[in-house]
Amino acid sequence: MKKLNQIFLIAITVIAMSSCTITVPLQVTDNVVNEKRGEASVTVILGFIGPMDRDISIQKAAKNGGITEVGTVDYSYRIGLFKSTYKTIVTGR
Repeated sequence: MKKLNQIFLIAITVIAMSSCTITVPLQVTDNVVNEKRGEASVTVILGFIGPMDRDISIQKAAKNGGITEVGTVDYSYRIGLFKSTYKTIVTGR
């Protein structure tokens, strides 16, 4: 029984420490790609949004990268058991 408890504890620890990152392309235009890069992100801990600035819009990401002409937009999210991060990534010039 003790060995079964140890295996169960190890399995729970592995699940808790694991995470998955997924990046999904949202938009592609005819503008220049990869000249500049801008990001806007938010982190969620235990289901609660952490920072007060929750803006992860395309406009915010473009502003953060100094981009005036958007080439591509990607949406990335990393999901963990306790902490998740959502990010908008914009490239252009």
